[in-house]
Amino acid sequence: MKKFLGKVLSLIIPIICLNIFSCHHSEHLSKILTAGVPASSKDTLTQSEVIQGLKEALQVGTQKATSLASATDGFFKNPEIFIPWPDEAKEMKSKLLELGFSKQVNEFELTLNRAAEEASKKAAPIFINAITSMSIRDGWDILRGNDTTATHYFRKTTYQPLKNEFLPVVKKAIEDVKLTSYWSPLANIYNKIPGVKKVNPDLEDYTASQAINGLMKLIAKEETTIRKNPEARVTDILKKVFGYKKS
Repeated sequence: MKKFLGKVLSLIIPIICLNIFSCHHSEHLSKILTAGVPASSKDTLTQSEVIQGLKEALQVGTQKATSLASATDGFFKNPEIFIPWPDEAKEMKSKLLELGFSKQVNEFELTLNRAAEEASKKAAPIFINAITSMSIRDGWDILRGNDTTATHYFRKTTYQPLKNEFLPVVKKAIEDVKLTSYWSPLANIYNKIPGVKKVNPDLEDYTASQAINGLMKLIAKEETTIRKNPEARVTDILKKVFGYKKS
């Protein structure tokens, strides 16, 4: 009899232990998956809501960013996105200042930023339309990422398409503010100086790139605000999605 009971126990005990372990493991896994999720969000945050919330956050950020950037002095008086004299022509700037052309140099920098401000007025729909695709996995990765993960994601996936769309807008803006009328005389004066390296930077490409970079900086700032400040979540979906904490 003792031997029989011993055999029975040897079969039952492992099964009981396995069940206990399984229950404990499931409970632990459940806690991991739902850790940090507010009670109102648990079991209700769907994949489509994640994507919708992220896209909406980027649209809100884009609208605010373009509004700020397209205002008068939006670029020119904002040190975060001010477009400086082209790097490849800094020697030219120094030489011109030495020769007493400070007024013309300042006017050129002003019009360079005015072109970016003008372009930003027309670029908002282009930028928003570029935010059209995001996988479910990317969505969750972005949601659990750092303060500017979404902005970095879109910089990586939309920068070149945005630039392709930006260039004609910038070209028109450059014509509107007559930027080349400031640049060409300065370049001609500089290029006539004996021994200097000739300059002829592509102002359209330079201005478009700088304008997009400036908008990205402003959008990143808005994204950070939405993630950190509940009061910045102006719609229900933003409140729901960004109320979700990183597990």
